[in-house]
Amino acid sequence: MGPTAVIGLGRSGVAAARLLHSQGHHLRLLEKGESSQLQEKAAALRNEGFHVQLNCPLTALETLNPQAVVLSPGVPWTEPVLVQLRHRGVPVYGEIQLAWQAMAGSPWIGITGTNGKTTITSLIGHLLEQAGLNAPICGNSGAPATELALKYEGGWRPDWLVAELSSFQIEASPTMAPRMAIWSTLTPDHLDRHGSFAAYGAIKASLVSRSTVQVLNGDDPQIWSRRDRWPTARWVTCRGRAALEPHRRAFLAIEEGMVLTPSGPLFRADVLSLPGEHNRLNMLLATAAALEAGLEPRQIAVGLRSFPGVPHRLETIICHQGVTYINDSKATNYDAARVALDALNGPLVLLAGGRAKEGDSRLWLEGIAAKVVAVVCYGEAADTFAGQIQRACPGVICQQLPGLKEAVPHGHVLAMDHGATTVLLSPACASFDQYPNFEVRGEHFRGLVEAMAV
Repeated sequence: MGPTAVIGLGRSGVAAARLLHSQGHHLRLLEKGESSQLQEKAAALRNEGFHVQLNCPLTALETLNPQAVVLSPGVPWTEPVLVQLRHRGVPVYGEIQLAWQAMAGSPWIGITGTNGKTTITSLIGHLLEQAGLNAPICGNSGAPATELALKYEGGWRPDWLVAELSSFQIEASPTMAPRMAIWSTLTPDHLDRHGSFAAYGAIKASLVSRSTVQVLNGDDPQIWSRRDRWPTARWVTCRGRAALEPHRRAFLAIEEGMVLTPSGPLFRADVLSLPGEHNRLNMLLATAAALEAGLEPRQIAVGLRSFPGVPHRLETIICHQGVTYINDSKATNYDAARVALDALNGPLVLLAGGRAKEGDSRLWLEGIAAKVVAVVCYGEAADTFAGQIQRACPGVICQQLPGLKEAVPHGHVLAMDHGATTVLLSPACASFDQYPNFEVRGEHFRGLVEAMAV
């Protein structure tokens, strides 16, 4: 039998390779790229004793005859060579699955959802750490889970593992069964990867079905429509307990400014300072997890008060000449961008663009019509966005520029000229036309705003 193949030389791929090496596996590290940066990384790994192949397509697996394949999240599960290997009985799985197998002795909290999962993950980690528990964040945010698994093999034991899990990671982790699964939202996303909304939703639901405790958003119609699958799930709602009755009894609800359990109030609902109804929902989901982890309401309230928020998600950068600049670079689809518009007061100047995704733009356009005085469209999506906005929102000024370098100073001029109090970067797009990820996009925005304000 051949070696175990690790696909991709990103941080998670390298961490997976080191974990497998510590377990005695014979490895091959395969990477389709061959940039100078990858060549330096490959040379360093070869000095550690790893066999690395650059400029190596996935089809190389056909002749490698691997005994197992470990994927980075960016590698599609449906690649023909991977499908063929699975049909032959070769284990194919992601880095998260490998970490789960190594650390199944510790309790996991798996957080998923189209939007909201990063904030919920960060908030749960913050609450548990503030209460004195060792609860590192891993997965789609935080450290690669296999980096923590290496520490685990050395005898380190966390109280909880708090894992943000994308659909890509869940798809490639078919036996992962966390103690708790939290599902925030379900709207169309990554349809180019998964083929259909039904397939995308089924992947998210599979994680919930394998978990021991399910914490679910009763205000999301798509998740709520699946309620019969999980009769013992803990449902939360911002709309009051009656919103879920008679079908389900709310585990947590907000009524008259208080967070309530069936047995009574816990604390005030404004204890979390982040703006927007979506953050009240995030607070309820995180609170349900913290209660399951054994925290007292007083501890949870203290942690909620001190939570600073998540970078690149409705993050206030600076106020310059009476205009507040907000970085929402993490809004990579229409639904996330609509959430930002709902959370803020108008009038706004919106910066939107990048690489467009499939999805329904109608609610996003309604939000623009309600609160935005001007939009600057940039990047690959500029023409498409400008056409949509001009048709649906004829009263909104709409202009096109190449990128954020031009859009930020022009956005300030538009705000000053039209009385807008906020310039919001909320792209409604992936970043890959001009940036490697949304974090780099957000940092570029921050730098441009701070330089302008000097």
